[in-house]
Amino acid sequence: MASRSLNTIKQMFRVMKDTPGYDRVLSKVEVVSAAPGKVVCEMKVEEEHANGFGTLHGGLTATLVDVISTVALLNTERGVPGVSVDMNITYMNAAKMGEDVLITAQVLKQGRTLAFSTVDLTSKASGKMIAQGRHTKHLGNS
Repeated sequence: MASRSLNTIKQMFRVMKDTPGYDRVLSKVEVVSAAPGKVVCEMKVEEEHANGFGTLHGGLTATLVDVISTVALLNTERGVPGVSVDMNITYMNAAKMGEDVLITAQVLKQGRTLAFSTVDLTSKASGKMIAQGRHTKHLGNS
């Protein structure tokens, strides 16, 4: 299966927004660009994304790492989502309400059964790193 086009990836996000279930928390995420094994998205932090301190909730950050790295993995020649084995997030700076965040997911390596990706969340205005996630997925026995 060939990597997907930008329009196909945008359509995947539209389906997530319109389907009942947890993925609807990503309804404000916009896909900016895509290349094989890489997806860049953008999201403005709004009240629905914030914790009690008015900054991007850590749980939503983890969801962004999970879902957007999976979309990057789907956007490879192999095109399989895999199953999470390990996910790690390092939180470095807070993103305040009203701030635009860039989310860049990159597949680092796909082996026979495992894939490794990284996701950087950065402030669009300052370029400061907000968080970095690492995601390992089991791809099955191909």
